[in-house]
Amino acid sequence: MTRKELDMCVFNALKYEFEMCICFTHCLLLIIAMHLFLHKPSHVLLTLLLLHVQCNGSNDSIVPAVIVFGDSVVDTGNNNNLKTIFKVNYPPYGQDFSGGQPTGRFSNGKVPSDFLVEELGVKDVLPPYLDPNLKNEDLLTGVNFASGGGGYDPLTSVLASVISLDEQIELFKEYKEKVKSVAGEEVLNTILSKGLFVVATGSNDVTNTYFNNPLRLYHYDFDSYTHLMVDSASSFLQNLYNLGARRIGVFGIPPIGCLPSQRTLKGGTLRECAEKNNELAALFNTKLSMEINYLNLNLPSARMVYIDGYYLPLDIIQNPTKYGFDVSTVGCCGTGTIEVAFLCKYTCSNVSEYVFWDSFHFTENAYKIIVHDFLSKNMNLMM
Repeated sequence: MTRKELDMCVFNALKYEFEMCICFTHCLLLIIAMHLFLHKPSHVLLTLLLLHVQCNGSNDSIVPAVIVFGDSVVDTGNNNNLKTIFKVNYPPYGQDFSGGQPTGRFSNGKVPSDFLVEELGVKDVLPPYLDPNLKNEDLLTGVNFASGGGGYDPLTSVLASVISLDEQIELFKEYKEKVKSVAGEEVLNTILSKGLFVVATGSNDVTNTYFNNPLRLYHYDFDSYTHLMVDSASSFLQNLYNLGARRIGVFGIPPIGCLPSQRTLKGGTLRECAEKNNELAALFNTKLSMEINYLNLNLPSARMVYIDGYYLPLDIIQNPTKYGFDVSTVGCCGTGTIEVAFLCKYTCSNVSEYVFWDSFHFTENAYKIIVHDFLSKNMNLMM
């Protein structure tokens, strides 16, 4: 390799590392390394050493554990043994997951829960808490309580026959006792105070419960229904805080009117985005963000962050080629217009070109972009 080729290799590596860094210390070291390389290129060996320095000078993750609550966007298999149609522990789901096996993840491969622990250096994937093969050591680096089909509205989980947020809290209480038994109270307290807690739900409330159920549609307008959802979200977050959680990231609802299924059902012959769905989602997000700000001001040591789950996904959908995709109005599964779960019988041959896996869920490549954006913009706010 010539000196010029080596210089280019080092420069590209530094550039990539800086784009991916999520820790202040790591980012600062990379800035120093980049400055050193640009102004004293002869110091290439020192630059390479700095390139491999990790946060806090070790290979330790910046968080000890990741705990996730929510719905199918983040569920990694908790619904597998439930009597519900809201489960996907069968092909073609998981075709691009390690081993090509379905695990209960609502995508072709990894979901946001997995990318969170992977990018933070905690572990490769986040196991579901209800996995019968869950090991004690898995508890110490985090687990997943999310259940596909659920939501903030208590009626949503009832209609889907899945694990409600209140029930997820009860499972979390059980988890705490297990950790204390396995590793002691000091380890548990470290997980609670320094672990990352993530909540991602709400889409099913809009698509399945509000617009499709007369118990909600004819008794609540947009303002009153989003108020019901935010009240539920606030109660959940306060329960989580009272159980010891401090660093909590809460995803807003995506532009669900632009999901393939909603385009098909409500977007007319041209399958445009269902604007009423998006309007309700955006209203909820605004109220949720305000409520999280209020909780942060009133709960000592709380580090709660509202995570925009609306505008980046919308940009990916509207400008797919900007992110390396070609198709964003239909999913890869089936015709891509309406199929989800057991209706998915066949898939496209080029899933990497698609934003959506089925008519409701993103592909793992799209999820990876969304999670990286969240971590790069928000982790410093929860430290």
